[in-house]
Amino acid sequence: MKTVIMAGGKGTRIQSIAADIPKPMIPIDGIPVLEREIISLRDQGFKDIIITVSHLGSIIMDYFGDGSKIGVNIEYYNEETPLGNAGALFKLKDQLTEPFLLLNGDAIFDIDFKRFVSFHYSCGGKVTLFTHPNNHPYDSGLIIADKEGMVEAWLAKEDDRPQYYRNRVNAGLHVIDPSILNGIDTDKVGKVDEKTGKVFKVDLDRQLLKPLAGTGQMFCYDSPEYVKDMGTPERFHQVENDYMEGRVQSKNLSNKQKAVFLDRDGTINVYKDFLTDIDDFELIPGVADAIKKINALGYLAIVITNQPVIARGEISWDQLEEIHNKMETELGKEGAYLDGIYFCPHHPHKGYDGEIVELKIECDCRKPKPGMILKASKDFNVDLSQSYMLGDSENDIKAGIAAGCKSILLNGLGSNYTNGEYGQLDTLESINLFVDKYLK
Repeated sequence: MKTVIMAGGKGTRIQSIAADIPKPMIPIDGIPVLEREIISLRDQGFKDIIITVSHLGSIIMDYFGDGSKIGVNIEYYNEETPLGNAGALFKLKDQLTEPFLLLNGDAIFDIDFKRFVSFHYSCGGKVTLFTHPNNHPYDSGLIIADKEGMVEAWLAKEDDRPQYYRNRVNAGLHVIDPSILNGIDTDKVGKVDEKTGKVFKVDLDRQLLKPLAGTGQMFCYDSPEYVKDMGTPERFHQVENDYMEGRVQSKNLSNKQKAVFLDRDGTINVYKDFLTDIDDFELIPGVADAIKKINALGYLAIVITNQPVIARGEISWDQLEEIHNKMETELGKEGAYLDGIYFCPHHPHKGYDGEIVELKIECDCRKPKPGMILKASKDFNVDLSQSYMLGDSENDIKAGIAAGCKSILLNGLGSNYTNGEYGQLDTLESINLFVDKYLK
C-alpha cells in the first residue's frame, strides 16, 4: 500500500520554533518529525512513500533523497503553485490506483497501521478516518457515526453541534480509495478560473471527505493511540515532552496497555438509583480532574457499567446513548476524556411492564461477571494485571477480581470484597484519592 504524506505547509504558527526549515523537519529528540513518521511506517512494512512538498521543500528532498538510506522508496511531488491541501492528489492520480494511506507530515503519531488498514477493508467503505477523543472537543471538529462506525455527519468547528455529543475527533490519518477523486475534474486543479481569476484548489475535508458523510462510504476507526499535531509552539512542547516521557510509543496498540476501568453510577456521576432521565445525570465534583490525570498518566479510561434499565424497558437505546454523550460532553468541557464505554443491557429477572424479553437473560457481561472488562481488554490489548477496576459496589469489585485487575472499592462499602493490598477509599471524591495514591 502506498503512503502519501502531505508536507507542504508553511507552518506560520510555529515559526518561533524554527522559521528556516519546513515544519515537518522540526526535530524531536534530535530526529525530524517527518523522519519519525517514515520510520514508523517502514517498521510496519509501509515502504512505498510519496511526499508532497512546497515551502522550503528542497530541504526535505535533500535530507531524505530517494529514501534508500532509511530503507524506503520515496518519490516527491513539488507543489510550485499552492493547490489546497488535497490538490496534489489529483496530480498524483495516475500513481494512486489502489487504496492508500494519507497522512499529515507535521504530526507525531505511533499507531498500529496494519490494524487500521485491516479495519478499513473489513468495512468495505471508500474512506476510513482515524478518530480519537481529545481534551478539547468543544473547539474541535466532530465526527458523528453509528454503532458500526459509519460516519453520519462531519461537524466542523464552526458548524452547529448538538447539545451533547460523543468525543470523537478526526486525527488527520486516513485510508482512502482513489475512486473518491473522480468527483472533481483533474484538469481544473491548479488552473486559473476564468470567472473568479483564482487558482482552482481542493480542500480535503470540505470538498472530498465531508460530502461522504451519510452515504455509507466513510467509516471511522476509533483508537486511543497517540496522534497529535504540533502546529503551535505550545503543542510542540507538549508533544516533545510526551515523546521524552515515552507516552507516544507506549500508546501503540501493538503494545500492552494499562487501563483504569470505571463504574459509572456512583463513581463518575452522582448515584440516583436507576438513572433514566438525562437531567438527573450529574458529574461527581472533582471526577473530571481525576480522569484528566488518568489520561495524562497514559492509562486508558474505560467505563464498565450495568444498565438493566434497557432490558426493563425503562429507557431506550437512544436515550442511554444520549446520557453517555452528556457524560462525554461534560468531561470534555473540563479537559478529560474516556477511551471507551461498555455497558450491559441485560437483566435476568422477568416480570416488568414494558420489558424487552430477549434481553431478560443470564449473560456473561453483567457485573459481577467480568465479560465487559474482558471484551475491553481484547479490544484495547490491555494488561489486566497492571490495570484497575474502580467502583462503589461489591459487584464492581467481584468483576474486577474475576478479570484479574487490581480492584478498588470507592465510597467505603463492602471492604470484604477487595483483594491483596488494595482496599477501600471512603469519600465521594475517592477517585481523586485513588489517582494520587496508586497511579504513577
